[in-house]
Amino acid sequence: MCDGEAGVRCAACGAGTVHRSLGTILRSVVPDLHARDVCELSARGPLAEFLRKTTPRVTLSEYFADVKPGDFHNGVRCEDVQHFSYADASFDVITHTEVLEHVPDDARAFAELRRILRPGGIMVFTVPFHGGEHTVERAVLRGEEIDYLLPPVYHTDPLRNGAGILAYRDYGNDIVDRLRDAGFVDVTSQTPKNAPWGYGRTVVVAHRPD
Repeated sequence: MCDGEAGVRCAACGAGTVHRSLGTILRSVVPDLHARDVCELSARGPLAEFLRKTTPRVTLSEYFADVKPGDFHNGVRCEDVQHFSYADASFDVITHTEVLEHVPDDARAFAELRRILRPGGIMVFTVPFHGGEHTVERAVLRGEEIDYLLPPVYHTDPLRNGAGILAYRDYGNDIVDRLRDAGFVDVTSQTPKNAPWGYGRTVVVAHRPD
């Protein structure tokens, strides 16, 4: 028996529900992944390892608040989704899991993600959904001060020894419209079929226009 979603793990690589769901959708929408230039917004974990094995043309990174985007920290490239150091139209594919809810200005992040994606390129990612239609803003960064609109919620971040990382928002189904407003097209939310024990996460797929 499986003890809830947390108990659903790949015996070979340890991937949980989020990474399994994204990987399933990614393989279906980018069948020639091995030949694409890929940007992944993490440098460790099952998805990063899968991409390392699948394509030699993958660029991995993490966000470090005290490191300049494009510089390296302990061998890991630092990038800020709000201020990438990458040139325009650098990648065919962008992937990320559970990132955007932690970004103070996600509109800026959408613009940057679109900028570094090549025309006709595709972005495949996950965020936690609260189950409603509208995104709920939990906190707003005003200058260097955080204005808490709701009681703060922190998600565990393994890269930082389990320290919590603030969630600025809880996404609703309107993320599709938010991406369209940011200039993406053919935006869909997909859930893998036949997920183990029915535990499949929603994966968002968005394209940059040709």
